[in-house]
Amino acid sequence: MKSTSLPKFLHRYFWDIEAKKLNPQKRPQYVIQRLLEMGDQKAIRWLRKNFSKTQIITTLKERRGFSTKAVNFWSVFYKIPKQKIKSFQISSCRKSHPIWPY
Repeated sequence: MKSTSLPKFLHRYFWDIEAKKLNPQKRPQYVIQRLLEMGDQKAIRWLRKNFSKTQIITTLKERRGFSTKAVNFWSVFYKIPKQKIKSFQISSCRKSHPIWPY
């Protein structure tokens, strides 16, 4: 990891927090997930330059909350079987009995 702060052009992807205070070294999976999910080509270039392939793949496998579209694309790009990606699994919420039966 090279950068201890986000470049200004990435702040728009972190609208829900104070992006200028975000240290990517302290929250790598959060940053990786957000950029893989919503980033444009410039954001992905920055991501791949600042995080290792191992960190990116680990984030894809371990973090929930990726969209089906993102999982499909990145699983093909990084050659990860979809069954190894938690976001692609049926969530534990769907397996349990819902509070509301409808």
